[in-house]
Amino acid sequence: MFSLFSRPRVTNAPCTATSGDNGTCYSSSECQRLGGATSGTCSSGSGSCCVFQKTCGESTAQNCTYFVNTNYPKAFDGVASCQLTVNKMNANICQLRLDFDSFTISQPEATDHQCLNDRFTVSGGTPVPTICGTNTANHMYVDLGPGATAPSVLTFVTMGPSFERKWKVKVTQIPCNSDYTAPTNCLQYYQGVTGQIKSFNFDLTTGLQLANQDYTVCIRTEKNFCGIQYMACADTVNANSQSFTITGSTNSPVGSLVGAASCENDWLTIPCVSDNSQNPTSNCQDRLCGDNLNAIPSTVGGNVNVFSYVKPFMLVYHTDGTEGSAAPTELNNRGFCLDYVQQPCV
Repeated sequence: MFSLFSRPRVTNAPCTATSGDNGTCYSSSECQRLGGATSGTCSSGSGSCCVFQKTCGESTAQNCTYFVNTNYPKAFDGVASCQLTVNKMNANICQLRLDFDSFTISQPEATDHQCLNDRFTVSGGTPVPTICGTNTANHMYVDLGPGATAPSVLTFVTMGPSFERKWKVKVTQIPCNSDYTAPTNCLQYYQGVTGQIKSFNFDLTTGLQLANQDYTVCIRTEKNFCGIQYMACADTVNANSQSFTITGSTNSPVGSLVGAASCENDWLTIPCVSDNSQNPTSNCQDRLCGDNLNAIPSTVGGNVNVFSYVKPFMLVYHTDGTEGSAAPTELNNRGFCLDYVQQPCV
């Protein structure tokens, strides 16, 4: 005998929980068996939105997992090495995307801006720079490669002076060759005609440019767009804008510097970048630094909008291991914050 009524099938599709977090649609019993927490309904009410939240010493193989500090949402103040092991949910996963919904650990040391006390690292997959400080709302991609690979391990190390740390990292598994898979070797990937890019630990008041950074930022070229404009973010905090401060000192501004000979230690590379949107390949440069954004060297203060028509759109950011101990001494560099607008083809 068959029932006159059949229970709707619960599909394991992404869902938005009542809490606002992202989850996966399961039956309530399956969610409990997998170690998740139900938060609202899905699949036309026949399923439960299951949210997976993990903390120190745990592992996951779910499409979406939140990695949080001990006692979250309370802050954590102590010495620890907190690790989450991430296993692929299937062999067709090629990347992880890490969204820092909340990320506040102690700042780098004040002289050379190295993350000697608190730090966040990723092992497994392509190399990822060590970061620290405040990185809420920033993100990373980790290339894992296709097929069966070793797990990736996310680690927060906390040590040194007393400090209230808090983190909540959304870990999303990205299939190979999907519409939202990032290009290979891109630590960050932005989509859309407009957006904003910040170096890690950027803050106009307290942020310090992190040492030993070396990574590529990629921006998807949208349909019918051929170029891109970069502008230093608005600075409503400082008398002199600190939205682009990669080389130099607040005690002795250096203006805008360009080229490998002038930018030997820290720099931002934008392929064939120019200050001339009408003739963008005229006197274009690749390497920028200093304390003002400009595609030409200038000791006159003020940021200038710059343009690049080289595709794919990308930036390469590099910093060495010195700041205050460099010669000449560098002081209070923030890194960079750039707004971008893609330019239509003509």
